[in-house]
Amino acid sequence: MSSPPNDPSELKTPIPTFWEQFREHPLSRVGPGLITGVADDDPSGIATYSQAGAQFGFNMLWTMPLAFPLMAAIQSMCARIGRVTGQGLAANIKTAFPPIVLRIVVALLLIANTLNIAADIAAMGEVAELVTPLSRNVATPFFVIATLLLQIFIPYHRYVFFLKWLTLSLLAYVAVLFAVHVPWEEVWRRTVWPTFNLDANAAAMIVGIFGTTISPYLFFWQASEEIEEMKVTNSQPLLNDTQSAGKELLRIQWDTWSGMLYSDLTAYFIILATAVTLYAQGITNIETAAQAASALKPIAGDFAFIVFALGILGVGLIGVPVLAGSAAYAVAEAMNWDWGLDKRASDARGFYGVIALSVLAALAIQYSPISPMKALFWAAIINGIVAVPLMIVVILLVSKRSVMGAYTAGYCTRILGWIGVAIMGLSAIRMFLP
Repeated sequence: MSSPPNDPSELKTPIPTFWEQFREHPLSRVGPGLITGVADDDPSGIATYSQAGAQFGFNMLWTMPLAFPLMAAIQSMCARIGRVTGQGLAANIKTAFPPIVLRIVVALLLIANTLNIAADIAAMGEVAELVTPLSRNVATPFFVIATLLLQIFIPYHRYVFFLKWLTLSLLAYVAVLFAVHVPWEEVWRRTVWPTFNLDANAAAMIVGIFGTTISPYLFFWQASEEIEEMKVTNSQPLLNDTQSAGKELLRIQWDTWSGMLYSDLTAYFIILATAVTLYAQGITNIETAAQAASALKPIAGDFAFIVFALGILGVGLIGVPVLAGSAAYAVAEAMNWDWGLDKRASDARGFYGVIALSVLAALAIQYSPISPMKALFWAAIINGIVAVPLMIVVILLVSKRSVMGAYTAGYCTRILGWIGVAIMGLSAIRMFLP
């Protein structure tokens, strides 16, 4: 006798394998992970990577192969937390830890993000002055107002479409290498076997690199973007929808690891491009991304200068909304406010108010005695130090069955997370030693 049509064994859909998903829908598998990865290479990050290449040549290339599995592991944990629980990182911290933990984390996040936004928009204004007739005093407010209006008035499901296209701007840094000679044999050798003294300057650079690569604001952003995607597709948290768990967790794996690989390779190429040009010419002090672009022009030509500069503008248009949005997600969840980029401003006033205040405060810094240029590199170092306790919190959250149910992170993912904590923690300690 045949089974009835409503037999669960017939209704259950086999879970596709990782590679089946890749072959059938490679582009549909990317989303929050790709945007998060590109936002990681924002103008302040470009300045840090440029300084690493200019100051240490090929000897900081090793940081990127090491950082890739660590950043992918921690970001996949954050995405898993959001998709499994249906709540952002701040909401989960609020329920699982004492209130003081959330207050400290959110306060530090707001400070670091505002400095980062100030540095990013300053770099964008400076670059716009280099490649357009606009002065930085005109271009900087324009970028601020444009990003603010887009976030407030364009619904998430439309806005995210444009963010995905902007991710192509990272390819500019690969193109730079076609304009210069690259000694690939030495590059591979130094990537595997660098030569430098681990003094305070080198330790500070390592903290800066890891701080801009594994940044706290990305943790909050990716967890919350999983929830934004759930709202668009009317999905339930995996704790309430076990049928979708296998497919969704595989999607998170593909999306996060591919997005972080894209980001990590780009950072590697930025270090390489500045090492083979600026370091080779004895230009070892780069404070801003725009300064790196300007320095490339007489060495590598107009092509390298233009693509490097346009890349800064492209990733800045992603980085600023991600920085402002991640702060708003954290504050809104901590305060129990309504939040979401698909909500109207009148329905989520506190959420959009944080976005507006953080961006406008960053704009005000441009006209204050505080130099956003000097804040570029140090913002990355602050993020590197703040990220250590926050990474511990994320790993503990994703390991708790009381939070994640049956969907706690795997052993290998957690081990990678703890390795990242150790590397960033030890580097931060070494930075302050004589």
